Order: sequence, then C-alpha cells, then structure tokens
Amino acid sequence: MDVISLSFLLMVAAFILIVLGMLLLLLQGLKEGEKGKVEGGGVLVIGPFPIVFGTNQRIARDLMIIALIFMIAVVLLFMLMLRW
Repeated sequence: MDVISLSFLLMVAAFILIVLGMLLLLLQGLKEGEKGKVEGGGVLVIGPFPIVFGTNQRIARDLMIIALIFMIAVVLLFMLMLRW
C-alpha cells in the first residue's frame, strides 16, 4: 500500500469518525427531560510540543492520550516512508 492510498484511507476514517461522533451527540440530545452539558477541548501542536486545553481535567487527559497516539502514528508513518 503506497503512502497516498494510506493517507486517503486515514482521511476517510477521520470523516467517518466525525460523522459518527455528531450522530452520537444528536442521539444523546434527543433524550427527553435531560439537559445537555457542554464540554470541550482542543490540542494545538507546535512542532513536537502539544498544547492541550479543555473544560475539565478528564477532557484534557483524554485529549493528551489522543494527541500522543497521533504523534506516535505520525512518527511511525514517517519512518515507514523513509524506508521506501
């Protein structure tokens, strides 16, 4: 599998995950009698340094884990690309 196919596959997977996440949020919001609670956060990666922010510690911790997984994946893909 070449790098272009792999990158396209990752973009399709990301799009599917975004759509599934929005559908799950929509289904949670449709429950009657419950009020929603908004939580959020983000990751800003500048070079090798991730800057993580969130509305609470759980969100920030989860985003740190996700950022670490993505950074490891990028390093592995870069090393794989260098072997070709």
